[in-house]
Amino acid sequence: MIVAALAVPFVVGLLLMLGRRFVSGRAAAWIGVAATTVSMVLVAAVWEGREGVSGEVDVAWIESVGARLHLGLTAVSWPFALMTAFIAVLCCLWLVADDTSPALVGLVLVIGASALGVFGSLDALLLFVFFELALVPMWFVIAWWSDADRDVARRAATRFLLFTVTGSALLLVGIVVAAVEGGRLELTALRPTAVAIVLMTLGLAVKTPVVPLHTWLPDAHSSAPTVGSVLLASVFLKLGTYGLIVFVLPSDHLGVVAPYLAVASSVGIVWSALACYAQDDLKRLIAYSSIGHMGFVVLAISTRSEAGLAAAVFGSVAHGVVTGLLFFAAGSMKDRYGTTSMAGIGRGLYGRAPWLAATFVLAAVASLGLPGLAGFWGEVLSLRAAYDVGSVLTRPVAWTALGLALVGIALTTAYVVRAVRLLAQGEPSALEADRDLGRREVVVMGALVAVVVVLGLVPQLLLDLYGPVYVGVAR
Repeated sequence: MIVAALAVPFVVGLLLMLGRRFVSGRAAAWIGVAATTVSMVLVAAVWEGREGVSGEVDVAWIESVGARLHLGLTAVSWPFALMTAFIAVLCCLWLVADDTSPALVGLVLVIGASALGVFGSLDALLLFVFFELALVPMWFVIAWWSDADRDVARRAATRFLLFTVTGSALLLVGIVVAAVEGGRLELTALRPTAVAIVLMTLGLAVKTPVVPLHTWLPDAHSSAPTVGSVLLASVFLKLGTYGLIVFVLPSDHLGVVAPYLAVASSVGIVWSALACYAQDDLKRLIAYSSIGHMGFVVLAISTRSEAGLAAAVFGSVAHGVVTGLLFFAAGSMKDRYGTTSMAGIGRGLYGRAPWLAATFVLAAVASLGLPGLAGFWGEVLSLRAAYDVGSVLTRPVAWTALGLALVGIALTTAYVVRAVRLLAQGEPSALEADRDLGRREVVVMGALVAVVVVLGLVPQLLLDLYGPVYVGVAR
């Protein structure tokens, strides 16, 4: 089933791109919905429990280097894969419109299938191949379907590609060094040296992104179309955090990079919150907020603890659904008002489009970590992991990072409250474009709202996957 879950959206995506002249945009989007729904059902059905590997497939691939087509889902990778398939379904639903390009739907399917390949790979070289398959389609999504100026969009897309390809090169060299040292490419058998861990960490830090390797992200988000921003935040950034979990967290040499990850991530939490407070463009604000949220995930990883592993996975999934909801809400505002400038959209959305305003506010407060919503648990578990110090950090480093993260939470509250006041509250400045959520928007954003609330109220749906039986099995 895991092979079919990857193959169905990938093949359908390629067919839509090749046959874009023979199918309408609306029909292509519905075909995409069907393909991604099949993929999501297969990913859900393959799960056999947290002990062991679900849906394992292992056949020879490149025997000369020991690489294998080894696929399967673990307690770490399954939530990432299920979230990716779910987000892909919603992106295709969002594209159900007469002016949708079949090629864009095809690219969304290929990106989603490639990400599923990353999360399903149990061979390091196979994981890297899927890693790279997502890059070029994302370049086209940003460069060709941007609402921004074409030259600006292409510069942002090219910057995204250059940064991430450089990170990929470092990751590949790290994999090669580790494979030469250990003689095997299976993730469970890979034994990275200290040099390999440094290279892998740098490469994955670009994709996560970790400050100061984050500078490609705001421009890419502000230039991308709505589904491009959702895929970047909900799926693409998770390739970086997942890579840190499977390559770096279990390593005996994590202590070499852990202090730097802890400090850089906590500084990023504070810095991104300050950057958010200075933004007028809503999409750039959400993009900078992602840097802070990924900071909590990386801080959790740097502790190498049970709480840290649970925090990293839960925080990644929570960020995927919450930030996806924020970008869909921002996309709805862009569709109405032709801008994502908060000044241009105007105040008083509660009175002008109450359901749109309520959805945005719920996503915003979930983003700051309000108890009862999904964003809360990832942050709390990360703070708990830092407080407990973990097995590789020293107490001064862990508690310094903890203190900075707490400052970042206070600053996050400030910029979220500012955004809510600038958009939802105040005297309504009625515009002709004012209208509330349509049926497509209700379905897409309603599905995400449901997940945000359920994960916030019933976190054990994910947290029960991680316990003593799973210590050290991040690969």
